[in-house]
Amino acid sequence: MFICTGNYYRSRFAEGLFNHLASQEGLPWWAYSRGLNINWIIDNTQISPFTEGALVGRGIDLVHTGSRRMPLSRMDLHGADRVIALKRDEHHPMLAHQFPGWEERVEYWTVHDVDFATPEVALPEIEALVGGLIDELRPKMA
Repeated sequence: MFICTGNYYRSRFAEGLFNHLASQEGLPWWAYSRGLNINWIIDNTQISPFTEGALVGRGIDLVHTGSRRMPLSRMDLHGADRVIALKRDEHHPMLAHQFPGWEERVEYWTVHDVDFATPEVALPEIEALVGGLIDELRPKMA
């Protein structure tokens, strides 16, 4: 599971990319994404135009990401095999406040939101991190 703030941009890109790559490689994994504060998005769109453009531009069908923004729940945390939040400085305090005890059980990446990094910087960072995750999950050839 990928977590970000709004479940709109970074985590949705990670989710779509991961599911596309895992499907292509026949890996038995499916990711989903959630947000810690989905209401901070003030418009009614369900996915960032940056995310949608980046996925479509890479030939990735939007069926690989959720159809709408979803808030993180305790059930999501308990049901996930692995939980990755997109930015420690941003998400650790939010997790500690909303889901005490989970903040240290989550893996953190360091991918800045649009206030600190353009999509041209952030999305390739996510792509490289997801690629590394796929490499890690790929069965090792003997």
